[in-house]
Amino acid sequence: MEPQEVKAQALHDFAEFVNPMKARILHHAGLDIIEARREGVRVWDLEGRPYIDCITSAGSFNVGRRNPAIVQALKDALDEADQGIFLLCSKGKADLAKRLAEITPGDLKFAMFGASGGEAVDFAIKLARGYTRRPKIISTVKGYHGHTGFALSAIGRDAYQAPFHPLMPEFVRVPFGDLSALEAAVDGRTAGVIMEPVQGEGGINVAPAGYLEGVRALCDRTGALMILDEIQTGFGRTGRMFACEWAGVVPDMMTLGKSLGGGLYPITAAVFREHLGDFLVMNPFIHLSTFGGADLGCAVGLATIDYILQHDLPGHARAMGERFFAGFAHLKEKYPDVLVEYRGRGLMMGLQYKDDSMGPRMSYQLAQHGVIALYTGNDPTVMRLQPPLIIQPAEVDEVLQALDDSMAAIAAGAGAGAPVAAGSGEKKRRRPNG
Repeated sequence: MEPQEVKAQALHDFAEFVNPMKARILHHAGLDIIEARREGVRVWDLEGRPYIDCITSAGSFNVGRRNPAIVQALKDALDEADQGIFLLCSKGKADLAKRLAEITPGDLKFAMFGASGGEAVDFAIKLARGYTRRPKIISTVKGYHGHTGFALSAIGRDAYQAPFHPLMPEFVRVPFGDLSALEAAVDGRTAGVIMEPVQGEGGINVAPAGYLEGVRALCDRTGALMILDEIQTGFGRTGRMFACEWAGVVPDMMTLGKSLGGGLYPITAAVFREHLGDFLVMNPFIHLSTFGGADLGCAVGLATIDYILQHDLPGHARAMGERFFAGFAHLKEKYPDVLVEYRGRGLMMGLQYKDDSMGPRMSYQLAQHGVIALYTGNDPTVMRLQPPLIIQPAEVDEVLQALDDSMAAIAAGAGAGAPVAAGSGEKKRRRPNG
């Protein structure tokens, strides 16, 4: 079959057997792409067209697509290991947990492994309730923590929760960044406060100065546990190894995932302070996960951490983020009727467009110019840009040029499905180089 036929069949079968509405929405956004080759910051579709990946599954590909060092680590592990048995002790879990204790802030020590971010959040909330013997969990409006049981109750968007009521009891949401609202909500029944240091799906909202420090102090006064969800922000994404380091704050628990698996093998973790482990002394089998902490995943996680540190990807993310933000300033001045605001930290960046139509339209236009990016679920006026942390200056400039061309098209009235303007980056999009 020709590539076009393979693509058509794959999209047909996806719509027929997986999710027809998702297929329809992605088609109209110009993102009905079937990934073929993957390398560095790029993916190629079945017809050989390259795209710079600015979605990265919300930060799963910090070390790039199919990073050779991580691929080799997985191949080596496959020579002698498999997923292993969760109930047994394993060297892989021990080695990765020890490494996480070494690199995470402060006195975070123990790790509970899982296979998804929602699973890590579920455990963190369970541990908060089990350790404190309190029921109440406070999360933030527009926060994102996954779609499983406890995590779904903590998520900050009604649309994700509405079909599944009644949810878990004793969950309360407060506005992100509002310390007074949080102080009013925390009481003697509060087990934990969970939030992202930078809200991802919420629209790339950075915690204001002093906020995380205030949350830490409030939790210390009340005995509530501070839980930071660093599943998106961790492992260099914001320009520090972990985003909480910008504020000098050490949480009681931190959930980690996405890029820990190097884009190759699903593995997540909830890391927590030693005294919280007292609950597990009395309940050593209270939380189980068949695929959590798989020996293959632990090998990948160790290799990923080593790669990030050896190549100083946090520092590189800061430098490339500065280059992006300089470009955003120019675009905001050039297209004031399209780009209203830009924000973020490191390579976790958000563009605020003028109205709701512009997120989908910009996704379409960018795809025509060789960049895949999506608007956020909470707000279609906001587009997330989260490229791999290995992105180089020339590739940053390529994304900025694609944004320039796309905003020019939007300013001229182009919508989703509209043809690419003459003189745009279409020819560049078709280049076969990596």
